[in-house]
Amino acid sequence: MIRPSHFRLSALLSVVALASASPVLAKDPPAKAAATKTSAKKADDKKPAAKADDVKKPAADKPAKVATSGDWGAYTSGTGKARTCYALAEPRERQPASLKRDKGYVFISDRPAESVKNEVAFDTGFDIKVDSAASAEIGSASFDLVAKGSKLWVKNAADEPQVVAAMRKGQKLVVKAVSKKGNASSDTYALAGIGQILDRAAKDCE
Repeated sequence: MIRPSHFRLSALLSVVALASASPVLAKDPPAKAAATKTSAKKADDKKPAAKADDVKKPAADKPAKVATSGDWGAYTSGTGKARTCYALAEPRERQPASLKRDKGYVFISDRPAESVKNEVAFDTGFDIKVDSAASAEIGSASFDLVAKGSKLWVKNAADEPQVVAAMRKGQKLVVKAVSKKGNASSDTYALAGIGQILDRAAKDCE
Protein backbone atom coordinates (compact mmCIF):
# COMPACT_ATOMS: atom_id res chain seq x y z
CA MET A 1 0.00 0.00 0.00
CA ILE A 2 1.34 3.43 -0.99
CA ARG A 3 1.29 5.77 2.00
CA PRO A 4 0.83 9.59 1.65
CA SER A 5 4.39 10.20 2.83
CA HIS A 6 5.67 8.13 -0.08
CA PHE A 7 4.73 10.84 -2.57
CA ARG A 8 6.79 13.42 -0.66
CA LEU A 9 9.66 10.97 -0.33
CA SER A 10 9.48 10.18 -4.04
CA ALA A 11 10.16 13.83 -4.83
CA LEU A 12 13.03 13.91 -2.35
CA LEU A 13 14.54 10.79 -3.94
CA SER A 14 14.69 12.64 -7.24
CA VAL A 15 16.53 15.53 -5.58
CA VAL A 16 18.93 13.09 -3.92
CA ALA A 17 19.68 11.44 -7.24
CA LEU A 18 20.73 14.80 -8.70
CA ALA A 19 22.76 15.77 -5.62
CA SER A 20 24.61 12.43 -5.66
CA ALA A 21 25.82 12.88 -9.21
CA SER A 22 29.53 13.77 -9.50
CA PRO A 23 30.18 15.14 -13.01
CA VAL A 24 33.83 15.32 -14.14
CA LEU A 25 34.77 18.62 -15.76
CA ALA A 26 36.92 18.43 -18.88
CA LYS A 27 40.28 20.17 -18.57
CA ASP A 28 41.34 22.83 -21.11
CA PRO A 29 44.54 22.30 -23.14
CA PRO A 30 47.54 24.08 -21.46
CA ALA A 31 47.57 27.07 -23.87
CA LYS A 32 43.81 27.58 -23.62
CA ALA A 33 43.87 27.22 -19.86
CA ALA A 34 46.53 29.92 -19.58
CA ALA A 35 44.56 32.30 -21.77
CA THR A 36 41.40 31.62 -19.79
CA LYS A 37 43.22 32.32 -16.54
CA THR A 38 44.58 35.63 -17.86
CA SER A 39 41.14 36.74 -19.10
CA ALA A 40 39.55 35.78 -15.81
CA LYS A 41 42.14 37.83 -13.91
CA LYS A 42 41.43 40.93 -15.97
CA ALA A 43 37.70 40.51 -15.49
CA ASP A 44 38.16 40.11 -11.74
CA ASP A 45 40.17 43.36 -11.59
CA LYS A 46 37.15 45.23 -12.94
CA LYS A 47 34.62 43.70 -10.55
CA PRO A 48 33.78 45.57 -7.34
CA ALA A 49 34.36 43.78 -4.07
CA ALA A 50 31.39 41.61 -3.13
CA LYS A 51 29.35 42.76 -0.18
CA ALA A 52 28.45 40.34 2.59
CA ASP A 53 24.78 40.54 1.60
CA ASP A 54 25.62 39.65 -2.02
CA VAL A 55 27.21 36.30 -1.16
CA LYS A 56 24.83 33.49 -2.04
CA LYS A 57 24.25 30.95 0.69
CA PRO A 58 23.60 27.26 -0.13
CA ALA A 59 19.93 26.30 -0.17
CA ALA A 60 18.87 24.88 3.19
CA ASP A 61 16.87 22.11 1.53
CA LYS A 62 19.72 20.93 -0.70
CA PRO A 63 20.99 17.53 0.52
CA ALA A 64 24.40 17.67 2.20
CA LYS A 65 26.59 14.61 2.77
CA VAL A 66 27.82 14.57 6.37
CA ALA A 67 29.49 11.14 6.67
CA THR A 68 30.54 8.06 4.68
CA SER A 69 31.23 4.43 5.55
CA GLY A 70 31.71 1.69 2.96
CA ASP A 71 29.26 2.30 0.10
CA TRP A 72 27.01 4.33 2.39
CA GLY A 73 26.59 8.05 2.88
CA ALA A 74 24.71 9.99 5.56
CA TYR A 75 22.83 13.05 4.30
CA THR A 76 20.71 15.84 5.75
CA SER A 77 18.38 18.35 4.15
CA GLY A 78 16.06 21.04 5.46
CA THR A 79 16.23 22.74 8.82
CA GLY A 80 14.47 22.69 12.16
CA LYS A 81 11.38 20.52 12.39
CA ALA A 82 11.37 20.03 8.60
CA ARG A 83 14.80 18.41 8.72
CA THR A 84 15.28 15.06 6.93
CA CYS A 85 18.18 12.73 7.68
CA TYR A 86 18.93 9.63 5.67
CA ALA A 87 21.34 6.88 4.71
CA LEU A 88 21.90 6.27 1.01
CA ALA A 89 23.85 3.83 -1.16
CA GLU A 90 24.08 2.74 -4.79
CA PRO A 91 24.04 -0.93 -5.83
CA ARG A 92 27.36 -2.74 -6.08
CA GLU A 93 26.01 -5.05 -8.80
CA ARG A 94 23.10 -4.79 -11.26
CA GLN A 95 21.67 -7.69 -13.26
CA PRO A 96 21.18 -8.13 -16.10
CA ALA A 97 24.05 -5.80 -16.97
CA SER A 98 22.59 -5.28 -20.45
CA LEU A 99 19.37 -3.71 -19.14
CA LYS A 100 19.29 0.04 -19.80
CA ARG A 101 18.22 2.08 -16.76
CA ASP A 102 19.08 5.09 -14.64
CA LYS A 103 21.06 4.88 -11.40
CA GLY A 104 19.60 2.89 -8.52
CA TYR A 105 19.53 3.80 -4.82
CA VAL A 106 18.48 2.51 -1.42
CA PHE A 107 17.32 5.25 0.90
CA ILE A 108 16.55 4.98 4.64
CA SER A 109 15.10 8.17 6.09
CA ASP A 110 14.11 9.87 9.33
CA ARG A 111 11.60 12.74 9.07
CA PRO A 112 10.78 13.99 12.60
CA ALA A 113 8.06 16.39 11.42
CA GLU A 114 6.09 13.41 10.10
CA SER A 115 7.07 11.07 12.97
CA VAL A 116 8.83 8.87 10.39
CA LYS A 117 11.85 6.83 11.43
CA ASN A 118 13.85 4.36 9.32
CA GLU A 119 11.53 4.42 6.32
CA VAL A 120 13.07 2.19 3.63
CA ALA A 121 12.76 3.10 -0.04
CA PHE A 122 14.42 2.09 -3.29
CA ASP A 123 14.79 3.68 -6.71
CA THR A 124 15.31 1.07 -9.44
CA GLY A 125 16.04 3.52 -12.24
CA PHE A 126 13.22 2.19 -14.45
CA ASP A 127 9.42 2.06 -14.38
CA ILE A 128 8.21 -1.07 -12.59
CA LYS A 129 5.47 -3.27 -14.02
CA VAL A 130 2.14 -2.58 -12.31
CA ASP A 131 1.04 -5.29 -9.82
CA SER A 132 4.24 -7.30 -10.37
CA ALA A 133 6.06 -8.98 -7.47
CA ALA A 134 9.05 -7.18 -5.97
CA SER A 135 11.17 -8.08 -2.95
CA ALA A 136 14.12 -7.18 -0.76
CA GLU A 137 16.25 -10.16 0.30
CA ILE A 138 18.76 -10.08 3.13
CA GLY A 139 20.27 -13.47 3.91
CA SER A 140 17.39 -15.91 4.39
CA ALA A 141 14.87 -13.11 5.04
CA SER A 142 12.63 -11.78 2.27
CA PHE A 143 10.32 -8.77 2.41
CA ASP A 144 7.58 -7.86 -0.08
CA LEU A 145 7.80 -4.44 -1.71
CA VAL A 146 5.18 -2.19 -3.32
CA ALA A 147 5.93 -0.05 -6.39
CA LYS A 148 5.04 3.39 -7.70
CA GLY A 149 6.79 4.34 -10.94
CA SER A 150 10.47 3.52 -10.45
CA LYS A 151 10.25 3.61 -6.63
CA LEU A 152 9.75 0.74 -4.17
CA TRP A 153 8.74 0.70 -0.50
CA VAL A 154 8.26 -2.04 2.09
CA LYS A 155 4.72 -3.29 1.51
CA ASN A 156 3.91 -3.73 5.19
CA ALA A 157 5.12 -0.70 7.15
CA ALA A 158 5.23 -2.83 10.31
CA ASP A 159 8.09 -4.83 8.71
CA GLU A 160 10.41 -1.83 8.33
CA PRO A 161 12.12 -2.25 11.73
CA GLN A 162 12.84 -5.89 10.81
CA VAL A 163 14.23 -4.85 7.43
CA VAL A 164 16.57 -2.31 9.00
CA ALA A 165 17.66 -4.75 11.73
CA ALA A 166 18.43 -7.39 9.09
CA MET A 167 20.43 -4.84 7.08
CA ARG A 168 22.51 -3.94 10.12
CA LYS A 169 23.42 -7.62 10.61
CA GLY A 170 23.62 -8.73 6.98
CA GLN A 171 26.33 -8.65 4.35
CA LYS A 172 24.27 -7.88 1.26
CA LEU A 173 20.82 -6.74 0.19
CA VAL A 174 19.26 -7.91 -3.09
CA VAL A 175 16.32 -5.98 -4.52
CA LYS A 176 14.32 -7.78 -7.21
CA ALA A 177 11.72 -6.20 -9.49
CA VAL A 178 10.21 -6.50 -12.97
CA SER A 179 10.33 -3.59 -15.40
CA LYS A 180 7.33 -2.21 -17.25
CA LYS A 181 8.60 -4.08 -20.32
CA GLY A 182 8.69 -7.37 -18.39
CA ASN A 183 12.43 -7.61 -17.73
CA ALA A 184 13.35 -9.21 -14.38
CA SER A 185 16.17 -7.38 -12.65
CA SER A 186 18.13 -7.33 -9.42
CA ASP A 187 20.24 -4.74 -7.60
CA THR A 188 22.75 -5.96 -5.02
CA TYR A 189 23.90 -3.62 -2.24
CA ALA A 190 26.87 -4.17 0.08
CA LEU A 191 25.82 -3.58 3.70
CA ALA A 192 29.23 -2.97 5.28
CA GLY A 193 29.19 0.39 7.06
CA ILE A 194 25.42 0.82 7.19
CA GLY A 195 25.29 0.67 11.00
CA GLN A 196 27.52 3.71 11.46
CA ILE A 197 25.61 5.68 8.84
CA LEU A 198 22.19 4.87 10.31
CA ASP A 199 23.47 5.92 13.73
CA ARG A 200 24.70 9.22 12.31
CA ALA A 201 21.40 9.88 10.52
CA ALA A 202 19.46 9.18 13.71
CA LYS A 203 21.71 11.51 15.72
CA ASP A 204 21.32 14.35 13.21
CA CYS A 205 17.53 14.14 13.46
CA GLU A 206 17.19 13.76 17.23
